[in-house]
Amino acid sequence: MKVKTAAKINLALDVTGKLPNGYHTIESVFQTVGLYDDVSVELAETSIELTCDVPEEFASADPIPCDERNIAYKAAKLFFEENGMDCGCRIHIKKGIPSQAGMGGGSTDAAAVLYCLGELTGKSVSKPEKLGADVPFFLTGGTAYVEGIGERITPIADYSGKILVIAKGLEGVSTAEAYSRIDELVSPWHPETQKLAEAVISSPRTAYQYFGNLFEQAVELPEVEDIKNIMLDGGSFRAVMTGSGSAVFGIFGSAEQAEICAEQLRSRGYFACVCETVPRSFIIVDEQ
Repeated sequence: MKVKTAAKINLALDVTGKLPNGYHTIESVFQTVGLYDDVSVELAETSIELTCDVPEEFASADPIPCDERNIAYKAAKLFFEENGMDCGCRIHIKKGIPSQAGMGGGSTDAAAVLYCLGELTGKSVSKPEKLGADVPFFLTGGTAYVEGIGERITPIADYSGKILVIAKGLEGVSTAEAYSRIDELVSPWHPETQKLAEAVISSPRTAYQYFGNLFEQAVELPEVEDIKNIMLDGGSFRAVMTGSGSAVFGIFGSAEQAEICAEQLRSRGYFACVCETVPRSFIIVDEQ
């Protein structure tokens, strides 16, 4: 089985506290977007095999492990162990989602593996969050209000069809480092995440005014600011970093405006693409 599996952006992201176990609690609005990895899964008699096709521009920013350290491999292992299955599979991932971008590229691959194995075997796993906090969201995708450590997911109104430019430079920040910088902030400005969730339902055309990300104040990457300025100068209604960094998305009124801006960003050496917000994670490409 082969699927295209979507990236996500955080339309808003706030950190609301820190638990005794060291995990941070968040409030966020997650949104799947039409930027995809291709994931194929084939059942096999014995071991789990994983192969990857990673563009050089992604690999140079953050080498992606193509072995048992990869979250997609861990997803297959969890699936077989939890279901008591003595078999394996062959997984191939073709990356289209930049790494260290705050777009859930690894988590969406893991969700795709769980989805494909579920379709192929008729079984499932009970706690996909064991693999990572973002994985349960990717099993459905769309637009959702997310709380806790990412495990409390409430679907909200469809926000698909919005035109975006997504761009990323070479700079990246690990999630652990980003959260440690959050802890050091003094009197930060907090995004109005709940107002955004309400606006997506009641006034989606102007909901972008509530887009925001607390991590921008903690990470402070020059490339992020440069990309945001290019987007805003190019007609974006709003431009915001996603996740803990370092990709930036801008929302546009027309595909023509978006494409002109993306070309400007590419001319400056950035990865940039035009896409839309989408209502689900998976597109089935081939099913046998």
